[in-house]
Amino acid sequence: MNALGKLLRTTAFRLTLVYLAVFALFAVFVLVYFSWNTQRLVTEQITETVDSEVRGLRELYTQGGIRRLVYAIDARAVRPGSNLYLLTTAAGEGLAGNVSSLTAGVLETAGWAETGYRRLEDLDQSEHHALVQIVQLPGGFRLLVGRDLEERDRMRGIVFTAGRWSLAIVVVLGFAGGLFVMRRVLKRVDAMTDTTQTIMRGDLSGRLPIAGTGDELDRLAGNLNAMLERIEALMRGLKEVSDNIAHDLKTPLTRLRNRCEEALRTAEDESQYRAALESTIEESDALIRTFNALLMIARAESGQARDNMSEFDAAEVARGIGELYEPLADDQGIALRVDAPAATPVRGNRELVSQALANLVDNAIKYAGPVADASQANGAQPEIVVKAAGEGDRILLTVADGGPGIPEADRSRVVERFVRLEQSRSQPGSGLGLSLAQAVAHLHGGDLKLEDNQPGLRTVISLPRGGPVAATS
Repeated sequence: MNALGKLLRTTAFRLTLVYLAVFALFAVFVLVYFSWNTQRLVTEQITETVDSEVRGLRELYTQGGIRRLVYAIDARAVRPGSNLYLLTTAAGEGLAGNVSSLTAGVLETAGWAETGYRRLEDLDQSEHHALVQIVQLPGGFRLLVGRDLEERDRMRGIVFTAGRWSLAIVVVLGFAGGLFVMRRVLKRVDAMTDTTQTIMRGDLSGRLPIAGTGDELDRLAGNLNAMLERIEALMRGLKEVSDNIAHDLKTPLTRLRNRCEEALRTAEDESQYRAALESTIEESDALIRTFNALLMIARAESGQARDNMSEFDAAEVARGIGELYEPLADDQGIALRVDAPAATPVRGNRELVSQALANLVDNAIKYAGPVADASQANGAQPEIVVKAAGEGDRILLTVADGGPGIPEADRSRVVERFVRLEQSRSQPGSGLGLSLAQAVAHLHGGDLKLEDNQPGLRTVISLPRGGPVAATS
């Protein structure tokens, strides 16, 4: 399809035609109304002039009779630009005036009429039109006084000519302006189409061009670009997750298979088979926990969990997690303390917030044990503090330990899926705890912060009190 064909098929072109048609109809209506009103005003002026003449002539007839009337009509009829005058007897014989002929039957009826006529002094003897008033005088005489309509017709012609030219100029300029606007719009739409075709071919890095005018196309392009950035991030995350799953789950699955093969090959009695099965079940449970963590992260990142949000007390959640992990911390020789004296209401998904906080406490217990804790140098018992407190329009869930901490250069990397630092390879885990905590924080419109506890690590989940809607408003 050529450029002109594309232009003619655009919605903008059709809208331009509709607007031009509506405007043209409106212009025609205005023109007709103006012409009619002008004609009415000219006609009123003619009737007032003729009425005044008729009254004056009747008074002359009343005062001086037919002779004085004939004298007055003859005097007025020869003036330049005079009205039309005709005085006849009852039989129609002309007595005075400047009219040589009239349309047949005009003098038979008194009142106003439009008629064709010829003047006595006209050399070409062409017929003209006039608006006349016929008056019946005492004695059977008929008096006709009128005014030529050439002025009214000329005025109407001027109005129509000017209106036609004005309408033609407006239509041409409107059509040209519409084509100019349509070409600009079509150029921007074509640029967007080219970009979308690039994206459809698999290149998610493409973005729709923004002209910077702030119009509706810019707003649309901006929103679509934001959507494309989100899709690209999700696809990149999906690829990373797929790669990580393929890499990180291959090892435990291989280990499961090797243990089963070893049991089949070397086990000699029921106790050895049982030990192999128990080891297999333990490894399977770890895999199931990994998949559950992945599902919870996907659920949080997709936003589906927003449907189940309600108001709950974050301090109560902190106290519950503290009670749950206190025995495990005691077994590791760690003091677990909860600092949540006041209620801290927040709107969100209680299950996911509890799981995120549990992951942070579990990580702290793993990496803040007596062996790793620097406080062992002076014999002090390592401590983990779980805190829930309000700060302005947000609530903070904090887990602080005295372990080795995380170097600042690695803090942005450890929240990615399956990422485990070298010093944590000896500890059990999947590398998904911080990823889940960050996904839950983002789901609620908050964020996850990793800070230096000097020594150790302080992790903070910051959530808006009113939930994600309040955070984005």
